[in-house]
Amino acid sequence: MPSVCHYGAMDLTSYVNNLGREFATLAEAGGEETRALVERLTGPLESAIRMTLLDALSAAADEITQDLAPGSVELRLRGRDPSFVVASPPVVSLAPAVEEPTAPAADLLIAEDGPAARINVRLPEQLKAAVEEAAAKDGRSVNAWLVRAATLALQRSDRDSRQEQPVSGKRTQQSFTGWVR
Repeated sequence: MPSVCHYGAMDLTSYVNNLGREFATLAEAGGEETRALVERLTGPLESAIRMTLLDALSAAADEITQDLAPGSVELRLRGRDPSFVVASPPVVSLAPAVEEPTAPAADLLIAEDGPAARINVRLPEQLKAAVEEAAAKDGRSVNAWLVRAATLALQRSDRDSRQEQPVSGKRTQQSFTGWVR
């Protein structure tokens, strides 16, 4: 199911007023006759400017929609104010859910801190989409989500390998998990 985000209405008045001030400043240089002309044209120009801004926003929404396909961006008008509605494409989740950490948060911070190294990863399209969806659900960037997933996987792997190692040459069936201070 696609997720839909509504963004608050934009008030174009400040943009229109800024252009009106620019016209008035230019008219001052032209003398009294030019100033009178600009005053007469201010009303009709306001509507033309507002329509031009709406055309520009609509064109931008169309371009973004092409990049989001099958998602979309819509420009909606409520009164004189435009707003955007963004519909993300539905994503089929193929990745298993990432376990919540079983180690203290400080361990994750240590793993995520320090100098960063760049790697390129090639993912199948469906996996990439699933990662993006999971990251969005967690409120993280894709990079932050992948770092966290890798950290958790390594902690789980490390924990599993420690449980398999014999203690004093003997294999034990008993293990303890939890927090120690």
